[in-house]
Amino acid sequence: MKLDHDICYRALASRDARFDGRFFIAVKTTRIYCRPICPARTARQENVLFFHTAAEAQELGFRPCLRCRPEAAPHSGAWRGVSNSGFSNTVSRALRLIEMGALDEGSLASLADKLGVGERQLRRLFEQFVGASPQGVAQTRRVLLAKQLIHETAMPITDIAFAAGFGSVRRFNEVFQQLYQRPPSDLRRDKQAGSSAGVTLLLRYHPPYDWQAMLAYLSARAITGLEIVESGIYTRTICINGVQGTVSVQQSQHHALAATICFPNLAALPQIIARLRAMFDLAADPDIINQQLASDPLMAKLTTRHPGLRVPGAWDGFELAIRAILGQQITVAAAIKLAGKMVAQYGEPLLTTDTQHPSLSHVFPTPAVLSKANFTGMPQSRAKTLSALSAVFGADPDLLASGSDFAETSAKLLAISGIGDWTTQYIAMRQLREPDAFPASDVALIKAITQLEGPCKLSARAEAWQPWRAYAAQHLWTSLGDGVNAEDKKE
Repeated sequence: MKLDHDICYRALASRDARFDGRFFIAVKTTRIYCRPICPARTARQENVLFFHTAAEAQELGFRPCLRCRPEAAPHSGAWRGVSNSGFSNTVSRALRLIEMGALDEGSLASLADKLGVGERQLRRLFEQFVGASPQGVAQTRRVLLAKQLIHETAMPITDIAFAAGFGSVRRFNEVFQQLYQRPPSDLRRDKQAGSSAGVTLLLRYHPPYDWQAMLAYLSARAITGLEIVESGIYTRTICINGVQGTVSVQQSQHHALAATICFPNLAALPQIIARLRAMFDLAADPDIINQQLASDPLMAKLTTRHPGLRVPGAWDGFELAIRAILGQQITVAAAIKLAGKMVAQYGEPLLTTDTQHPSLSHVFPTPAVLSKANFTGMPQSRAKTLSALSAVFGADPDLLASGSDFAETSAKLLAISGIGDWTTQYIAMRQLREPDAFPASDVALIKAITQLEGPCKLSARAEAWQPWRAYAAQHLWTSLGDGVNAEDKKE
């Protein structure tokens, strides 16, 4: 979708914060690109260009503004929904993989192979839908993350280079010298470097954000020993490739969540940030979602009550799938109790004690361990499903990784005895981040629509909420009360 030059310029002239992150402005005379809210004097209309993404501007030779800091803009989902074709879906999946660091160590050929397309086709699709090459997107992501780390943390410059995904400090210095005409260290206001043991970053979002609803959801599902919600902060243990750590997330000022990441492997930082962004649904644009849902009278009422409601995600796909199976046909509280026993029995003990959160004791069990586990306290059929699912993940660890194809993944899950449409739709909502996923057989959703409008065929009624049915489902669950214990699974 081509940006309207006149509309964008009016938004720039008024410093309209609603457009922050939706497009970027490049000034031809200075060769700098900015956010719509940049405090610098507005350039003449004939001297500016408008781009959907920072990568598009940067690939054309514009450098990031030092005043408005494009790295601090909320994540833009403007490239989404450009087309309903499979091609834009391929680009969407590719962007999620690049955000996770797929091109930091891997090649374009390996990325294209994961997506099931050729390298030439992938480049062509990126040129059409993003305006920049895959490598250009990856390079922009590295630069903006590095600049954010320079401004918001006390990490040593050398550590920042590797944490942002650069292969060497030399390459890191070269890129920054080329873009900013100065070394990275000169961009740091506070020249005193500190420890990288714990990093706190701001993860921006488009307001509004219903943080209390998100906390209520997470609190009701917090697994003992694995995660905790207290004093408005969500904290959990994490494990990536056998390396353990913790993350804590709380709401901050300036339309952002503050994430404190304690993880010894700096190279995993982009992946951790990408997972947190997905888990807390930070890429959602509530203005666009609510505007489209509001065309339906019922959703118009519900979105007015909770304009900042998000679809809670998951830290890990395997963990979410296990949670979903444990919760089939039982209450949320009962499912979480089972999960707590599983974590205590089969999860690896947390090697480093979190002195601030001593109740955090384990990381979630691995597929290899659970595939051989002896599950008790549940029907035998469900225990077999858990074992089978663990075995499938053991053979294919990336089954529910970011960028997985919904249709292919659903087919693999449905092939497992005990997994039906509800589970696949639920996983699509919370892990694959499919905005139109909708578990139509969910008992609580049926109860909600019946209370609000009377009996109806929910799947047919939900057609009016496309392509945002996942958000419609979240609003229906919330309408039953506080939305915490609303879901009642049914396969």
